[in-house]
Amino acid sequence: MSGGGTRGPVVVRAGEVLTPAARDWLKEKGVEVVYPQGNSEETGERPKYCTLSGAVLAEKPEHMTHLKGNILVDKDHPRIAFRGCIDSLEAEILLAQQTCAGAGYPALAQELEEVLTFVRRFIRFDVLDEPVGEIALCGYGPAELREYSHYPEKYLGQPHFMPHYTDSPAILAVNKVRTVVRRTELAAYAAFRDADGGVKRPDMILGLNRLSSLMWIMMIKLKAGKYPREVK
Repeated sequence: MSGGGTRGPVVVRAGEVLTPAARDWLKEKGVEVVYPQGNSEETGERPKYCTLSGAVLAEKPEHMTHLKGNILVDKDHPRIAFRGCIDSLEAEILLAQQTCAGAGYPALAQELEEVLTFVRRFIRFDVLDEPVGEIALCGYGPAELREYSHYPEKYLGQPHFMPHYTDSPAILAVNKVRTVVRRTELAAYAAFRDADGGVKRPDMILGLNRLSSLMWIMMIKLKAGKYPREVK
């Protein structure tokens, strides 16, 4: 299964099959699905599943899941583990949004919505082999994210600090997101590492690394009182 740009069609070739979840996701995003002549999903024939070793299976075993199209892998495959980390990261961002909004920081909750949208695209980057593209998060480019997070006192008037239980719930919630981003970055490296120790998707690694920087910048800004607070 392959696609063009972010709005290009997804071509389901002969012998491949879309999972119901993938089909629903593509429909939700308005992505056209093209079935060349003879494709088993279009003709209604029962598709066969393949493993990375080349084995052909008539049924999908419960211990396996879809990597891409009709290709099955074990559920502990590094790519599947990475997708699970993305799922956990999304959940943690939502909880942080709830905490920040409840603490009177609607602007921060809205910034986290932008983060959530960015994170949700990573499944598409993986499944459809799409590039991450230009990184621009909450008004920062990749170089600014790195610079501001390394030298916060210079740019934001607040030095590095160690989180403490006396910090606000908003700071601690964003800090939890930051740690999950770091864990997800490590999972991405395990998923896309090649035999020589390099990575096949450096764009995804970079995106997650800069996202971690953004989380630290948010914590710094909270500590410095840079976010407007609405007292209810």
